[in-house]
Amino acid sequence: MIRTAFLTAACMFRDHPQARADAFEYEYEIAALQPACREAGIALEPVVWDDPGFDPARFDAAVVGTCWDYMEKPAQFAAALDRIDAATRLYNPLATMRWNTHKTYLRDLAGRGAPTIPTVWAGRADADTISGAFETLGTDDIVVKPVLGAGAWRQARVRRGEILPPADRLPPAEAMIQPFLPAVAEEGEYAFLFFGRDFSHCARKVPANGDYRVQSEYGGREEVHHPSADELALARSVLDCIDGDLLYARVDMLRGLDGQLALIEIELMEPYLYPEQGPDMGIVFARALTGLLG
Repeated sequence: MIRTAFLTAACMFRDHPQARADAFEYEYEIAALQPACREAGIALEPVVWDDPGFDPARFDAAVVGTCWDYMEKPAQFAAALDRIDAATRLYNPLATMRWNTHKTYLRDLAGRGAPTIPTVWAGRADADTISGAFETLGTDDIVVKPVLGAGAWRQARVRRGEILPPADRLPPAEAMIQPFLPAVAEEGEYAFLFFGRDFSHCARKVPANGDYRVQSEYGGREEVHHPSADELALARSVLDCIDGDLLYARVDMLRGLDGQLALIEIELMEPYLYPEQGPDMGIVFARALTGLLG
């Protein structure tokens, strides 16, 4: 058996004192992946990424899985990935994940022709920056996000004239500001899942009534979406903007003000894989990992 570490976080286990509300998603994901990997001759073993006892050299490979606390300790996480990459094969590749960690990668993809959402990039999300973003974007309704972050962490929706959220609810450092797109509440987001660049499945992520955040910890839900040929081609066109081997990629898209799907983000590090909407996901994942491991 090829011994492979599936990197996760301590907070993804239900018995942890600070267990996340969405810890069940880790359980769904590992339950879908492990049996298919075992059939393919791969022992996929959950490992907490910052466990002092974790020795990556004891594994043939490591997969960055549900490491959903990394944005709270980015320097420690970056050092851990360096150490793991030096000791074994790491997926996705380290350089790809480093690039994907900071959402400035969206600027790169826009330059390569990917359909993206208009964005204001700022050093801090202060009152002057947010006020200027309303003017630059030509809207009265914006979403402020951290450049380094995930899962709607320190993200806020702000309407012109409203009192700003407190500082601890806004991005702590670099920020990106985009127009609020009504389609997120009316239609939801689409997550296209690829393994080894092969399409697996698509999930439509729908927020709770009155919210715009699609994550399950805010009441969001998912359902199967069967993309049209045009939708799938658009998602593939985003993936084609990225070079190199990829174990997994999740292309998240949302309908813009022009009625066309646009890229919200492409997840090349620690994405949730929506196993409930992809019954064959484990098989496609295992096939991709086997191909990379040779």
